[in-house]
Amino acid sequence: MIWEPERLDDQHHLSEADPGGMLRAVAASAAHVRTGHRCAVEAGVDRLSAAIRPRAVVVAGVGGSALAGDLLAAVCGQGAPIPVVTVRSYQLPGWVGATDLVIAVSWSGETGETLAMAGEAVRRGCSLLAIGPAGSPLEAVAVQSSSVYVPIPTEGRPRADFWLVATPLVVAAAALGLGRAEPTDYERAARVLEDLAHRCRPSSESFINPGKSLAMELAETVPMIWGSSPLAAVAAARLAARLHENAKYPAMAGELPEACHDQLAVLDGPLAQRDIFADTASRTLRLVLLRDLEEHPAVTGAREAAVRIAQDRSVPVTELAADGAHPLERLASLIGLADFAGTYLALGYGVDPTPVVPITELKARTSH
Repeated sequence: MIWEPERLDDQHHLSEADPGGMLRAVAASAAHVRTGHRCAVEAGVDRLSAAIRPRAVVVAGVGGSALAGDLLAAVCGQGAPIPVVTVRSYQLPGWVGATDLVIAVSWSGETGETLAMAGEAVRRGCSLLAIGPAGSPLEAVAVQSSSVYVPIPTEGRPRADFWLVATPLVVAAAALGLGRAEPTDYERAARVLEDLAHRCRPSSESFINPGKSLAMELAETVPMIWGSSPLAAVAAARLAARLHENAKYPAMAGELPEACHDQLAVLDGPLAQRDIFADTASRTLRLVLLRDLEEHPAVTGAREAAVRIAQDRSVPVTELAADGAHPLERLASLIGLADFAGTYLALGYGVDPTPVVPITELKARTSH
């Protein structure tokens, strides 16, 4: 597969190479925030506030559903009065018990790992909140245990419906008093995503389109994507995942300051070296820094030093800054861009962003 940047401004190519409509699905992110909020309110997640505050909140899920749990922890922030953790497994940790709230999240409602953990939560006497489509096996678990269930209209693409499963988590956390999130905060996040959808629309040319511009920077490099805060680290993981699934492209994600203690070493490795005498350009490393407004002063120093170290070695650097007052807004500003960039990178390589054949094959081989 060959990178051809001119494809990004070829409207016929963008249409023909995206038969599954991934660009259209990503552009609907603002609507997903509003729908997710409405579904959570209509399902009565505010009933959680009537119970005693749990000892901990455990989000059970894998893939994008698990990342929604990381988003929840980032929105609640370091000041959350109880732990908010995400478990990506078939089993809950041994310490999870009757005084904890387990939130089971599955876009399909059929994810084996999530169903296993939801069932285990019920057997242990935990409070359970479940999020998934109506009529799913996950809903059956919730109904049988008289738990709160948030049915969501999963009619699009699971990778593009991230906000549909993530927003109800934030609504639930607000009901429990774990973080501040007013209806206006969801609307502001939706407007950030609407603005990005407008600026990243297919008809917008590459030199003014932030999604296409980021894809062009990432192309023919191996991105090392770091977040400068837990919030930005969620966006870094989201960008890496979008490159993996949409563009079938390698990337690694990390969080500062931890990334400076291991990943930084690759700046002296083979992928960071350029052969100026080579007949053709080879893929080289690129450092991508996602910056948050609320980063620790020591992290700021580490980030700036890492940039200088990369530049000293002629490793290209991309820096993107989050924008917005509320954590949801800042996450939307980074994740919205990540979703478009991952899709445009796929289309620039002539890759259909929708199918994930190896993942589908794995599920078929491991299903019982």
